[in-house]
Amino acid sequence: MDAAESMADGQPSPPEPASGLSERERAILAFERQWWRYAGAKEQAIREQFELSPTRYYQLLNQLLEKPEALAADPMLVKRLRKLRTARQRKRVARRLGIEAR
Repeated sequence: MDAAESMADGQPSPPEPASGLSERERAILAFERQWWRYAGAKEQAIREQFELSPTRYYQLLNQLLEKPEALAADPMLVKRLRKLRTARQRKRVARRLGIEAR
């Protein structure tokens, strides 16, 4: 099935299961791919689905983003999340230094 066919019903097809990732790691990637579908705040959905505090969830997510297996499993998602993380880090550093971040 090509990309056009997978998007025909408005739903992107999930990537094939990745070897080298635990079930929880695959679940975290799946959640990040579609967290906006959950009613309410993302933090509440994290607590309900993973039984983790949001802080611990984001720690695990950041570790996961560094794994080559995660990049192989879903390259577009991992690259997007890495890019967002880098942008947030730059803004925090700029704020601490008192300069305007781009």
